[in-house]
Amino acid sequence: MTDTRFDVLAIGNAIVDVVAPCEDSLLDQYDMRKGGMTLIDADGAARLYGAMGPGREISGGSAANTVAGLAALGGKAAFVGQVAQDELGEIFGHDIRAAGVEFATPARPGDPPTARCLIFVTPDGQRTMNTYLGATQFLPAEALDLDAIAAAQVLYLEGYLWDPEQPRAAMRRAIEAARRAGRKVAFTLSDAFVIDRHGDDFRALLAERAIDILFANEHELAALTGLDDFEAGLAGLAPQVPVLVVTRSDKGAVAVAGGERAQVPAEPIEQVVDTTGAGDLFAAGFLFGHTRGENLQRCLRLGAICAAEIISHYGARPEADLRALVQERLA
Repeated sequence: MTDTRFDVLAIGNAIVDVVAPCEDSLLDQYDMRKGGMTLIDADGAARLYGAMGPGREISGGSAANTVAGLAALGGKAAFVGQVAQDELGEIFGHDIRAAGVEFATPARPGDPPTARCLIFVTPDGQRTMNTYLGATQFLPAEALDLDAIAAAQVLYLEGYLWDPEQPRAAMRRAIEAARRAGRKVAFTLSDAFVIDRHGDDFRALLAERAIDILFANEHELAALTGLDDFEAGLAGLAPQVPVLVVTRSDKGAVAVAGGERAQVPAEPIEQVVDTTGAGDLFAAGFLFGHTRGENLQRCLRLGAICAAEIISHYGARPEADLRALVQERLA
């Protein structure tokens, strides 16, 4: 096994988020699925962008948010994702490096442009995402630094990126590199629609014991197992993966590892402003604890604290000092 250079190396979508508040009526007008993520084309992106009110541009992407959160906690992180040689690509690269994450994937020349996610936030804090994938769906396997993957305690993969063919092949190659090096592979299911399209692949990865840590929310758990009952789904899936982590929104989170079960309530906050990135930052806190040998309960608590911070403001990157916040809450 090579020396550890990173706590977590993540592969995921390199996206710039455009976040704006809206009323529920706007979602109805444009037939948007509240609380979900929908892939859109360039024309759809232009149409919805025109319907948005004043917004904020914030670098995002699920796995990128996770490693940005992990770096904010003091962890060593790297990210692999494809941007284009354009303004949004430069914004993404600057933001993630400024967050303390190593990012060395070469930008792609020409069209399509860098990915963007148009996020509509209703008064209840629920976020509805519409994603134009652009350049991010053309991440080639050749862009991987296999030595860097082998030097990370955990390889973290984003389910959203499993959809396009090129990055799916890249992630399969990354899994092989991590397994050869004796490293752990973590996977987030991302969304039920991803499971609808690629559930057989994910079940095969579990059957092959290629995944060590699986992150899901309760809806994704039901989609993957075909069981609507939460406890039945948890019992059915837990034996298939060494560490299973399931978030339940305001009901907290549960983890099962080696027959041990732990759970935590959601951290209290004054107001839910924007749920974008809640699962991403939960994974950041959990992985930060896991790579430091913390027990399941403490890993879950770290995740809950980070998720609570992110839903207290717009955007999926931390605004508070996460290290200080964790020290205060866990004191």
